[in-house]
Amino acid sequence: MRILVAEDDPSDALLLERAFSKVSVNVPIHFVRDGQEVIDYLQGVAPFDNREIYPLPKLLVLDLSMPRLNGFEVLMWLRRNSLSLEGDSHLARRLVVILTASSLAEDINRAYALGANSYLIKPQDPGGLERIATGLENYWVKLNIPPD
Repeated sequence: MRILVAEDDPSDALLLERAFSKVSVNVPIHFVRDGQEVIDYLQGVAPFDNREIYPLPKLLVLDLSMPRLNGFEVLMWLRRNSLSLEGDSHLARRLVVILTASSLAEDINRAYALGANSYLIKPQDPGGLERIATGLENYWVKLNIPPD
């Protein structure tokens, strides 16, 4: 299991990285800064072209508001592309958790309509991020059985 996190705000990325570390999430986590980097990573485009160093993640954590491509655009791209470069590995089956500041009903509904598996609102306190990190590991890593 590997988690790919797309977060354009360096402060939020650092807080989330600390939360994962503090609760000892035992899963490799890689951070990218925007939606285009998510797609480049998933396609194995340089600098992410070495699959030993950058293996495909099972879980994506996406912010909605990002430069170049936002979280909605990544979801649309992801669900349109069914086969990865690894042959029978389906990009459309990647698990996607939205972690964003937006609590707007239209954003929530749109994210689910585009294939998000979960929608979480960023908490205001570090303890909330630790609860999210623990919840992500407990459910998506330990309990959930992902597709091949």
